[in-house]
Amino acid sequence: MKKVTGIGGIFFKCKNADLVREWYKFHLGMDVNQYGANFEWRELDQPDVKGSTQWSPFDDTITYFEPSKKDFMINYRVENIEDLVATLKSEGVNVLDDIAVYEYGKFVHIMDVEGNKIQLWEPVNE
Repeated sequence: MKKVTGIGGIFFKCKNADLVREWYKFHLGMDVNQYGANFEWRELDQPDVKGSTQWSPFDDTITYFEPSKKDFMINYRVENIEDLVATLKSEGVNVLDDIAVYEYGKFVHIMDVEGNKIQLWEPVNE
């Protein structure tokens, strides 16, 4: 069974998320919105399948990354999230919440061995 198929997003805290987004827009030409930037790409072995990676700065006052004490969170793209979560639980991994389902995919949060909160995402086929 495949577990991680790619990086779905990079999320990080900063003192002023609006300023950071504008800096990256102006200096690096990133197409940003209120959430950050979304980079679209195609699967190498299936060019008809679109994918995306989200880049998002957050204000450093948010609590979304808790219980992690880190200033970042990585979102990994996965397949078969239900089976993966069951396997992770059986291996003693700290699964923080139930799988949430949205129109763009399924999400769950786990903690890694060093206390980093990790977001797992099974996207809908794009």
